[in-house]
Amino acid sequence: MVPPLVAVVGPTASGKSEWALAIAQAFNGEVIGADSRQVYRGMAIGTAQLGPARRGRVPHHLVGHTDPSERYNLVRFLAEARAAIAEIRSRQCLPILAGGTGQYVWALLEGWSVPEIEPDLELRSYMEARSMREGAGQLHADLIAIDPQAAQRIAPTNVRRVIRALEVHALTGKPISSWHESRDPLEALVVAPALEREDLDARIERRVDSMFARGFVDEVRALLKSGLDSKESALESVGYPEVCRHLAGEITRVETITAVKQATRKLARRQQRWFRRRDDRIHWLGHVEQALALVAVARTVQS
Repeated sequence: MVPPLVAVVGPTASGKSEWALAIAQAFNGEVIGADSRQVYRGMAIGTAQLGPARRGRVPHHLVGHTDPSERYNLVRFLAEARAAIAEIRSRQCLPILAGGTGQYVWALLEGWSVPEIEPDLELRSYMEARSMREGAGQLHADLIAIDPQAAQRIAPTNVRRVIRALEVHALTGKPISSWHESRDPLEALVVAPALEREDLDARIERRVDSMFARGFVDEVRALLKSGLDSKESALESVGYPEVCRHLAGEITRVETITAVKQATRKLARRQQRWFRRRDDRIHWLGHVEQALALVAVARTVQS
């Protein structure tokens, strides 16, 4: 019997990577990243990738495999993740999806059909200019008018995704949410670490402090020295704009650390909109041993 898919989801710093690693080690599994930022090479510290020693314990896919100068998107993720699942299952191993990019997770599990359209750079520039001139809220209001379902899932502050949704509608004549209706869902056991807000915020504090202690500033300096522009999509990842400002002499190291913590907390809140406690598809668990027990039961039922 082909093993089921396990997905470990939740906000940043909740412990997903460690849980996925533990499950993989216990059940002959391989991990597939579902994080739109951990895909980049040379950004291991700032995107909180597991270190080489721990990642080397089991095969990992879709982590640190893309050059930061490349744009990574949902279409590419779905193609690569589906190929990885097929490859892992062909070895009779357990595929374990792990990540906090909610759009990626649910697009894969729900079997979304995503339009493969080339970006309209002129249209994007126009909408970006409108956002700067009129405020991001106006673009989001436009999205509400044409696609309220998508607008509910995309925060007004996420200008890039708002623009993409508007672009898809302009180029295809269909709201982006309608592309999610042609579905071929995957059967999956979805688990998530259950943390109170105070505990999650404390973990974020410790993680950011550790990132800077391990050389986050040097990592960003090396990326810029390699020729990567600070405006590249990869360097818009949480934490990187703040460190770029520090390297430009605009803010102190202490101010940078404070700003990164604040930005990471905001990211966690946005991710929680994708992974809600009342979502009955997700098993919210207090510790990894409970996740291991659930996986064991699921595999028994499958066999």
